[in-house]
Amino acid sequence: MESILVTGGCGFIGSHFVRLLCAEEKFRVINLDKLTYAGNLENLSDLAGGFRFVRGDIADRDLVDRVLKEERPWAIVNFAAESHVDRSILDASLFLQTNIGGLHVLLEAIRAVPVKRFLHVSTDEVYGDREGRDAAAEESALRPGSPYAASKASADLLCLAYRRTYDLPIIITRSSNNYGPFQFPEKLIPLCIRNAVAGLKLPVYADGRQSRDWLHVEDNCRAILAALNKARPGSLYNIGAGGEWKNLDVVRAVCRAVAAQTGQHLEQVESNIEFVADRPGHDRRYALKTENIRRELGWYPRTGFESGLEQTVRWYLSHPDWVARVTSGEYQQYYDAVYARQWGKPS
Repeated sequence: MESILVTGGCGFIGSHFVRLLCAEEKFRVINLDKLTYAGNLENLSDLAGGFRFVRGDIADRDLVDRVLKEERPWAIVNFAAESHVDRSILDASLFLQTNIGGLHVLLEAIRAVPVKRFLHVSTDEVYGDREGRDAAAEESALRPGSPYAASKASADLLCLAYRRTYDLPIIITRSSNNYGPFQFPEKLIPLCIRNAVAGLKLPVYADGRQSRDWLHVEDNCRAILAALNKARPGSLYNIGAGGEWKNLDVVRAVCRAVAAQTGQHLEQVESNIEFVADRPGHDRRYALKTENIRRELGWYPRTGFESGLEQTVRWYLSHPDWVARVTSGEYQQYYDAVYARQWGKPS
């Protein structure tokens, strides 16, 4: 049985990927996670210990070396990252430390303890704003528009440089906006679900016309696993569902799903939509060309956005205790810094 080291396996996408690997029953999974605010071991409680968990930071070289020497994994899949644009605007330092510095530690570590595959999970945001331009192909220029996107673009370039210089077996995936169960409620969909259920305001940046391609997290994880199993080292794949939704339309779709599943009046839920000051440097459109992964790896998305959103709303409604736990304490301070105080400025 092959061993796979998953970094950040207690986060949103990482936990779904760990669950997918365990369901395959042909991999031994080692989950290395720092358990920051967005990492939660409870996300994997249903697996009943079907993996080895190591708490730690990918920037800790001694720890990473020790785990690699103990486990000698066939592959590493790197999800570990600070991942929210809004937080990167408030303070970019952790994004540089983890997304670039931590990745560097992993790359240096596998030079000493080689693996057969190193898959780095990236984002469509590295291509920057596609408004007025074609959807981004894998060879498109990187034009990151936020500190978060810049940290991920830097990480991608570092991976490609280590591939060329040291011939490391690196694969990169860049996915569009993910959604689904266990997503921390700082992102648009779970934030609006939580607020709609509680009768709170539903904040929408500027005019809400920003366009995104929404990909169900389980579809993304299947794509990542296909790349891990089938892609040649040095490959890079975009992953997207192939549809674009305006943010305001997404919020209204959340309102419809919440109203339908809770018995609230739709008009009352929608009346809480509130347009707020835009975040600095907000990209208007992300869009990906995904022909390569469909043609070369045979992957395609299985979950339509509207049905996936209904399933997602149903999950959050059935897990109120999880939502309450992850939004206690620091969450409210973050929420106030972004929405109530308009990026730290006095109201």
